Amino acid sequence: MIRTGDEYRQSLNDGRQIWINGERVDDPCNHPQFKPVIDVRARIYDMQHDASTQEAMTYEEQGERFAIGLRLPFEKQDWQDKRDAVDLVMNDVGGVVTRVGDETIGEMWSLWDGKDILNEIDPRFATNIERHIHQAIKDDPFHVSANTDPKGDRSKAPQDQDPDMLVHVVRETDAGIVIRGAKYETAAAYSNQAFLKPTIANWGSDKLSDYALGCIVHMNAPGVKHICRTGFAGRAPDADYPLSNRVDEIDTLMILDDVLIPWEDVLFYQHTRAAAFIRTTLHRYSAFPFVQRTLSFADLIIGAALWNVKQTGLDKQQAVQEKLSELAVWREGIDAFLTASVAMAEKSPNGLLMPHQSMLMSGRVHALTGLPKMMHIARELCGGQICVTPDAATFAAADTKPWMDKFYSINDEWIADDRRKLLSLARDLLNSDYAGHRLTFQLFAQSPPFAQLAAVYRNFDWQGPLEFAHRAAGLSDNVWGKGTRH
Repeated sequence: MIRTGDEYRQSLNDGRQIWINGERVDDPCNHPQFKPVIDVRARIYDMQHDASTQEAMTYEEQGERFAIGLRLPFEKQDWQDKRDAVDLVMNDVGGVVTRVGDETIGEMWSLWDGKDILNEIDPRFATNIERHIHQAIKDDPFHVSANTDPKGDRSKAPQDQDPDMLVHVVRETDAGIVIRGAKYETAAAYSNQAFLKPTIANWGSDKLSDYALGCIVHMNAPGVKHICRTGFAGRAPDADYPLSNRVDEIDTLMILDDVLIPWEDVLFYQHTRAAAFIRTTLHRYSAFPFVQRTLSFADLIIGAALWNVKQTGLDKQQAVQEKLSELAVWREGIDAFLTASVAMAEKSPNGLLMPHQSMLMSGRVHALTGLPKMMHIARELCGGQICVTPDAATFAAADTKPWMDKFYSINDEWIADDRRKLLSLARDLLNSDYAGHRLTFQLFAQSPPFAQLAAVYRNFDWQGPLEFAHRAAGLSDNVWGKGTRH
């Protein structure tokens, strides 16, 4: 089944508890800070029905259509189809949205790959995860992740501080488990369900831990409370901040106040080995659409910078071309890693086709470590006008419009209003509070930089370079040690 945008909006009128700016939100679909991004997600649902986009956004099976983003990947074409759909959405929306559901479902596939480990705990858990994956394909929910914990005192075990700081099980019942704690998650307040899992190594070293927990949380379940950061939408006119007002994704502190999780929604529980497995493999699929969205971000940065230098003829200067080339090399590197990860894709433990892990994780590091520098280069290319240009009202007011037209028009091709629009986009992309938020979000949205490098370390084939250097130096086999050479 593929939902419509209106069906998605209706699903949010379910009694969920949301607060933003200290006030309770009764109707998120019409709240000024939620409405723009909810409309974006609704538009993605509607694109699945639109005759001009349906073929790219969906696939058909047994006479019924399903969302391409939720399709289990078994062939390289499946990944290309997903990539084409994401590109189509980004171009349609005219900005970058990251938490829309097709990326977080991949985390469930990673857990499914660990079914042998789950079966060691309880065979029901492996059955639960498989059922939830297929249920998501059938029902097309807006599915997110619940990943990041309040930090607390990170020098202490969770049991040695406020035990409710991190999500844990407080008791079992015949109906399921009762959990308590909190998670941060982008888009939780306007999604339907979340895959909740422990963050890095917060479950302790014991074999069993009440903090080693993975489950499905429904966003309207009793005891779930969404306390959101203030949004950027509505703070200033759309004409001055076109991205802030259109594609700001609201982040939520999701409080879990004695929430009952039915046994059928429990995906793993207590077993620390299962928690360790899912943390080390969590992004083996979901990193692909995340890195792809960073590629869209790169295209937007390059486009804004290039238009800014073209309008004044600076694109013909060698120094400017060198900076543009730096942006292009970064962008092409992201594209190359994505392409290579599919070209070299490998079978997962459960028979899915997963992107080549070393290529994908290296691509994520390349994309994100380069992002701050590339945003700075783009600022240099755009120049100081992105921070000194007056607002749209000034360009329209009778008293000031003649002066704006005079000093912001360059020629017949570049009139004042087009320059204002371009500078407004560049300001919101590179220089606004939304821009700063977006940069930090990109750097930490999947995992902190050290964990991204750790993922490369776990997946890179170190043996090849060792063998090469071993032969080049003429080393004896003694250096391998006993039983260490593969």
